[in-house]
Amino acid sequence: MAVFLVLWAALVLVFALHVVGDEIELSIDCGLDDKYSDYMDPNTNLRYVPDGTFVDAGENHVVATAAADQAKNGRVDAIYSLRSFPSGKWNCYALPTATAATYLVRMQFLYGNYDKQSSSSVQFEIHLGSVPWDTVTVGPADTNATTKEAVFVAWAGWAPVCLVNTGRGTPFVSVVELRKLGDGLYPPVSGNQSMSMYDRRMMGTDAPVTRHPTDTHDRLWYGKSGPQWRNMSTQLDIQPDPSFDVPSPILQRAIEPAGNNSTSLTVIAGRDYRNTYRFMAFLHFADFNNTQVREFDIYVNDKPLISKPYSPQYLADSCVRSPEWYTAPDGKHNITLVGTAASVLPPMLNALEIYTLIDLDDALAPSTMPNDFDAIMGIKLKYLVKRNWTGDPCFPDTLWNGVMCNNPSADLARIISLNLSNSDLSGEISLNFTSLTALETLDLSYNNLNGLIPDFITSLSSLQVLNLSGNHLSGPLPESFCKNLTRQLVLSYDQLVVGPLCAQRTNPSRKGTIVKAVSIGVSVLVAAILFLGYFIWRKKIHPNVGPESTYDDLVRDPELENNVPRSAKGHGGNLQNSESRQFTYKELEKITNNFEGFIGHGGFGHVYCGRLENGTEVAVKMRSESSLHGLDEFLAEVQSLTKVHHRNLVSLVGYCWEGDHLALVYEYLSQGSLFDHLRGKNGVAETLNWGTRVRVVLEAAQGLDYLHKGCNPPIIHRDVKTSNILLGRNLEAKLADFGLSKTYLSDSQTHISATAAGTSGYIDPEYYHTGRLTESSDVYSFGVVLLEAATGKAPILPGHGHIVHRVNQMITAGEDISRIADARLEGAYDVNSMWKVVDTANQCTLDAAAQRPTMATVVAQLKESMALEEARESDSSVRATLGGDISALLSAGGPSAR
Repeated sequence: MAVFLVLWAALVLVFALHVVGDEIELSIDCGLDDKYSDYMDPNTNLRYVPDGTFVDAGENHVVATAAADQAKNGRVDAIYSLRSFPSGKWNCYALPTATAATYLVRMQFLYGNYDKQSSSSVQFEIHLGSVPWDTVTVGPADTNATTKEAVFVAWAGWAPVCLVNTGRGTPFVSVVELRKLGDGLYPPVSGNQSMSMYDRRMMGTDAPVTRHPTDTHDRLWYGKSGPQWRNMSTQLDIQPDPSFDVPSPILQRAIEPAGNNSTSLTVIAGRDYRNTYRFMAFLHFADFNNTQVREFDIYVNDKPLISKPYSPQYLADSCVRSPEWYTAPDGKHNITLVGTAASVLPPMLNALEIYTLIDLDDALAPSTMPNDFDAIMGIKLKYLVKRNWTGDPCFPDTLWNGVMCNNPSADLARIISLNLSNSDLSGEISLNFTSLTALETLDLSYNNLNGLIPDFITSLSSLQVLNLSGNHLSGPLPESFCKNLTRQLVLSYDQLVVGPLCAQRTNPSRKGTIVKAVSIGVSVLVAAILFLGYFIWRKKIHPNVGPESTYDDLVRDPELENNVPRSAKGHGGNLQNSESRQFTYKELEKITNNFEGFIGHGGFGHVYCGRLENGTEVAVKMRSESSLHGLDEFLAEVQSLTKVHHRNLVSLVGYCWEGDHLALVYEYLSQGSLFDHLRGKNGVAETLNWGTRVRVVLEAAQGLDYLHKGCNPPIIHRDVKTSNILLGRNLEAKLADFGLSKTYLSDSQTHISATAAGTSGYIDPEYYHTGRLTESSDVYSFGVVLLEAATGKAPILPGHGHIVHRVNQMITAGEDISRIADARLEGAYDVNSMWKVVDTANQCTLDAAAQRPTMATVVAQLKESMALEEARESDSSVRATLGGDISALLSAGGPSAR
């Protein structure tokens, strides 16, 4: 039965995604009973499907006036059935999307007294994921459906569209429709900027609405005509504007002024209004006459829309749009076209669209990392999980049952724990689990899972606890568990706790099944208890196991060997030869005044300010018990920083490895990180100017270039990001945190094979997919840093795409650099300098690693950008000093203007 349900769900999705031309459309009849299956609407030729596959909660209803129709025909038209949500504050539809593609989503609402309550008004909110979209207000007197429509860029493989109960009536929805738009349509829409439809009109007709199949994108065009205008039309085909693709039948109609006033055309558009709206108008023109001059000025609310008179093209749509978002005092838009003296023909207008801004920059709600979101949705669909998993998995108001996320206040949250115990899961363990790369705990106990324990579980390098008890799994434990895992893993299987797993499998050639282990479970547990008692006794004799105990020492005293993590073996001797000072824990307590001066925290642990005996300030980073970073990262950092010396790399003063205490002691950099100054605690108070930003990234680039070319063999940092670029007293930059760094074994080595690691938003996609680590992986991460410095924005905005895609979309759309650059700079930068950095960043973040520049090339490009900005600042300084005497100075042979 479960297999049948999975196949049924898959078939529903296949048939629901109907192809229209080259695009995909999904039409959902909300509240339609699943037994009626899908059907074709005769008016639109669109196929509608029930909504049970896309939402987990709610009740099916029909409006009161449609009851007789239902009794007669077995079902009602889409608009007359609905799904209401009397339970829960948030209820969401999960709509299938393609990441970074542009979509139109439409929701329709008809109350029709379906609940027999005759409510005077029902009001609730709708959201795109965690971002507010609009407010819906409906009443029993409404005979037409209320329609809300938005254009957005998908940030993952699924888009949650949510209804939010605000305490003013039960939310409901009648129809949900999703249309994939062609590439390049609606240039203002990007990963961090969506639009909500405010008004859309085709002029010169009284037709109530025109949609599919006339418009292949299924936009709703409402007719508009009046006695003050003369309707015009043509039968000739009109070429659409590729940025909007308005169909020819819409553009074949138009209006021009009627009566005595033939030089001015006024159209007033608008409907419901809130004072928080910001608007953008799109006016479509296509002339039917090419024998006489038609020229006019365009005004919206008495302000010029463009700077010069406009002449429409003959039989070709040309859209004129607002250069930026604007406000309208009363929600009305007075669009006035005034003919010029040179014009023979009066002004004309074919169609118009007005949108309001859904500003994702202002959305403070966190969002789940897209890869995690897609993975958890794949798990939900495979196993048909019914837990009201709705909306964004990590969003605080919709946090999914059984799901735990890290740092929910961050730009992007990661799923770190998943509990699906007793959830009626059946079949094999899904490959989707491997995409949850931050997962620390996975509980799949007491289900009906079968098959082998898959090798791919070992790719979850953060996994610490895996519970597979109470299933029907079989076969031997994969050897890759101990061969590939970089951490200890506690495995619970058929009520036997085996763990730490790899510490027990000391003989890699030994094979056996977990089923066999169950039969000797009691013996194992007794042995484990005896071993633990003996371990405690030995700790009293040998309290400290640190760098002074080399691997050879452990071989001579095997009773100590199991007390040291596997990664420590063979490394202790290397630290003995380190140039860095070895601190005792007591010394760290003294220099930090018992760890009083807390200055921050990271993945390794808390950081404290300290002062050495000679007065030198230091930063002491103590490993916390909850840290996922262990001895491997500690050793990598000590060994890397011991070998490298460069003015743009942070200096390691020393380290502490005493018993369970691991600590790193650095030079103290008093001004925090570049992240702090762009978006963190320092960025709020004071914005770094452009010249300082370029100098900071240039210095960081020099440090990274040294690692790649100045070290023998080369070192790959693997965690380049703005929070790892630290700033000193005079804002001098130094690259920090070498815990994930990797070193080539020889100069001839072309790459390092390594499981993808780093920080979300900065990881090179090619490295992530192939595991081939090269210097170009650092180059990609640094390209993201450059875009952050230029835009001031996070690598991934909450649920709205990566910064690389966002900037590329703006460049492709022909946006001015002022739209890309950080608005807080207020235009105080050399335009060519800004473009130089953005172009360099784009080269660094190319998909193909082989096409990216070296860090030496990046350094050269940034030096050019620095020179351009310094010249601007010098020029501005001279002008500010001399004021009105500049002309006299120039005529006398002084400094020349740029």
